[in-house]
Amino acid sequence: MSPELAGPIGFGIVVALIALRVPIALAMALVGTVGSIWIGGWSSATYVLSNLPFEAISNDGMEVVPLFIFMGVFATYSGLSANLYSGVQALIGHWRGGIAMATIGASAGFGAICGSSLATAATIGRVAMPEMRARNYSDSLASASVAAGGTLGVLIPPSIILILYAILTGESIGALFAAALLPGLLATALYMAAVLVQVLRKPELGPAGPRFTFRQKLAAMGRIWDAALLIVLVIGGIYGRIFSPTEAAAVGAGGALLITILRGKLTAGILVKGLAETAGMTGMIFLILVGASLFNYFIELSHLTSVLTDAIQASGLPPLGILLLIIVFYLVLGCFMDSLSMVLLTVVPLYQLATGIGFDGIWFGILVVTVAEIGLITPPIGMNLFVIQAVTPNLSIGTVIRGILPFITADIVRVAILIAFPAIALYLPRLFGF
Repeated sequence: MSPELAGPIGFGIVVALIALRVPIALAMALVGTVGSIWIGGWSSATYVLSNLPFEAISNDGMEVVPLFIFMGVFATYSGLSANLYSGVQALIGHWRGGIAMATIGASAGFGAICGSSLATAATIGRVAMPEMRARNYSDSLASASVAAGGTLGVLIPPSIILILYAILTGESIGALFAAALLPGLLATALYMAAVLVQVLRKPELGPAGPRFTFRQKLAAMGRIWDAALLIVLVIGGIYGRIFSPTEAAAVGAGGALLITILRGKLTAGILVKGLAETAGMTGMIFLILVGASLFNYFIELSHLTSVLTDAIQASGLPPLGILLLIIVFYLVLGCFMDSLSMVLLTVVPLYQLATGIGFDGIWFGILVVTVAEIGLITPPIGMNLFVIQAVTPNLSIGTVIRGILPFITADIVRVAILIAFPAIALYLPRLFGF
């Protein structure tokens, strides 16, 4: 078998193994190891493969992963999510559809602390779904707004997927965090617009909530000062070059733990549970990175990227046409695979392809993560859809799916805007000198 043929076959085998519920780390490691030995021979391939797992997790930037995970875990246990939700609800909850919009706004705020889509959806869902049901919101609008809002945790800094993208491609974590801010705000605005359009057409989907007095609004906003301070300290520290991303992660982890202590939420049981959760999530990500490094070495040996590049150049497609093919590929793959698996499996060859035809690597990273977000809410495997169903009693997956289409439409509009106006992603990195 020629190396050029081994690459596509190996990629197909990995996708098939994932579809059969084989863990992605194991699927990539198995195919990467066997394929590398097949192409490169036993002696040379095993020498390289014996070093790759260590190199994959000993990168200088890897320490930010457990630190940001720790920050998100203890932000959840401290109760920051409930206060963020009540604060945004006090401001806009009296609008028609306002509580669903508040859910999206709170998801954006919590995503800036948590960095995980699934955790954001689960945490905000536990707070928001009972409230929206009590206010007679349609289950389809309520659950879909939580599922869509949860995807903001993937994009808004500090995003775990952006960190992994930076590690795999060699791009700057700080530059990616800066690039993600405006697209994240755009996503929040478009999701709120999707809610507004629905309730203007069918007011019964999201009745107006009670109006808060000025004093009640001040009180609600006063309860989120610590969350706001933590966000400004971590993200502002990176943007202002006060902290490196690693130092900012350490500050965020320490700040989340301090807030948990000051709020009286830290017990011995919570501490042990939080540390175990951090270790478990970190171990899972590290194992996936080991598998990705083995698989990517196999892809390099197979020359799959150069074959793809040559084939695309021979086709005569313009760069925009190639980019649209990549987006369609991710949208289709997102119907069957979670976003983390999708990005780690494909990002290295597609990054090389995209940058090779002239696209900016930072901008491409934001676009990839944006498209990966869509996969989180795309049936049949959209992970956020099942998370909302799991945390909400008596909610069918069909109900969630029925409400998600307007939010997917908002995502497609956002992708088009990012393609038409790359400066939305690139302005802040250039402004801050990354």
